Amino acid sequence: MIEEKFDAIVVGAGMAGNAAALTMAEGGMKVLQLERGEYSGSKNVQGAILYADMLEKLVPDFREDAPLERHLVEQRFWMMDDRSHTGLHYRSEDFNEEKPNRYTIIRAQFDKWFSQKVREAGATVLCETTVTDLARDSHGKVIGVRTDRRDGEIHADIVVLAEGVNGMLGTRAGLRQRPKPEKVALAVKEMHFLPREVIETRFNLKGDEGVVIEAVGTISRGMTGMGFIYANKECISLGIGCLVADFQRTGETPYGLLDRFKRHPSVAPLIAGSEVKEYSAHLIPEGGFKAIPELYGKGWVVIGDAAQLNNTIHREGSNLAMTSGRIAAETILQIKSRNQPMTPQNLSLYKKMLDESFVIKDLRKYKDMPALMHTRSQNFFLTYPQLVSKAMQNFLRVDGTPKIEKEKLTLRSFTKTRSRRGLFGDAFRLVRAWR
Repeated sequence: MIEEKFDAIVVGAGMAGNAAALTMAEGGMKVLQLERGEYSGSKNVQGAILYADMLEKLVPDFREDAPLERHLVEQRFWMMDDRSHTGLHYRSEDFNEEKPNRYTIIRAQFDKWFSQKVREAGATVLCETTVTDLARDSHGKVIGVRTDRRDGEIHADIVVLAEGVNGMLGTRAGLRQRPKPEKVALAVKEMHFLPREVIETRFNLKGDEGVVIEAVGTISRGMTGMGFIYANKECISLGIGCLVADFQRTGETPYGLLDRFKRHPSVAPLIAGSEVKEYSAHLIPEGGFKAIPELYGKGWVVIGDAAQLNNTIHREGSNLAMTSGRIAAETILQIKSRNQPMTPQNLSLYKKMLDESFVIKDLRKYKDMPALMHTRSQNFFLTYPQLVSKAMQNFLRVDGTPKIEKEKLTLRSFTKTRSRRGLFGDAFRLVRAWR
C-alpha cells in the first residue's frame, strides 16, 4: 500500500474532475488525481462546445494558450424529414467580441491542456490507473481507494467521484444505481477533415468564426435523439445520439443512424470530399433533475456526468461539469479550513451551494421534459417534422392552387394525423414541461 496520505483523491480527469482537482490544488490541498486512460482526454476524440464563463472562473487567462478551435458566431436549429430541413438560424456580430462566449474544442487536445494546468497547480496526476473499489473504515466511511496497481490502496480525507455517467465505481460501492437505459443516451461521432478554407466557404465563416448545427427529426427514426455538426478549424465534428432504451426497443444501430444522417441531402454537401480519421461512441446522461443521485456521503462527493448533471434541453454538459467540480472543491476547502471532518453533515454544503447555482435551477426548470420527450418521441421526432416539412413545401410551392385551399390542406394534414385533441394535448404537455 502507498503509505502517503492525501487530502483528496479525484477519480477521473474529465471536465468535472479537472475542475475539482485544480481548485483544491490551488487552495493548497494535497491532491491525487487518478485517470484510467493513457492521459487526460485519451478516451475522447470528439469535438465539443466549451462555455467560456465557467472555465474563466477556473483559468482566467485560458485564451492565451488553451487549444481552442473556433468561437461561435452562429447557431442553427434544423427540423428534418428524409429529404429536407426547416431551419432557425441565429447569427450575431456581437459574438465577435474580444472575449468570446463559446468555442468549439477537440476534447482530446483540450483535456490534455486542462490536466497540465492541474499539474502546474501542484496536484499529483496518475494515468493508466483504474480505481477498482472504495476503501472504507470499520464505520463505513470512505477513507480512500483501491487501484489495479501492485501497491493499490491509497488513503485520503475525501474522495471525489468524477468517473462519468457509466462509472462503475460508485455503482459497485452502492452509492448510486446504474443509469437506466431511458436515462442515458449513446452518441456516435466522426471527425471529417477538410482544408480550412473549404470549411469557411461552406459554413460562411471567416477567421476563427464557428457555427454549430443541431438537428432533430426523422434522422432519429422516431427515437428520442438529435444530430449535431460542429465546424472546427480543419475538421467537422458530426454525430447523432439517442436514448439507449430506444436503441434496445427498435433494434436500430448507432452507426446506421450516423450513416443516414451523413447521406441526408442537407448534410452531405457540407462534408463532401472529407477524410474521416476518427470515430467514437460516448454515453451522455439524459435523465435530468429527477435522475440526480445522492451527491455526498461519508467521505465522498460525486460530480459531473456521474451525478447526471447534464441539461439535455440546452445541450449543456461541460459547463455543468466544471461548475459542479469547482463547487465541490470549494466546499471541501471550506471544511478543511475549519479543521472539520468530511462528514455528510459538513458535506451537505456542496448540495446547498449547487442548489443555489444555475446548475440545479436549470435542471429543476426542465425536470419533466426528459420523460415527455421519451414517451412522445414518435410525435416530436417523427410525425411533427414530417408535417412541418409538408406545410412548408405547400406554402412555398406556386402551382395555381388558391392560397385558401393550401391553408385548408395544411390544417387537414395536421388534424388528420394528430387530431385537434392530440395537437392541443401535445402543445399543453410541452408548455407545462417547459415551464
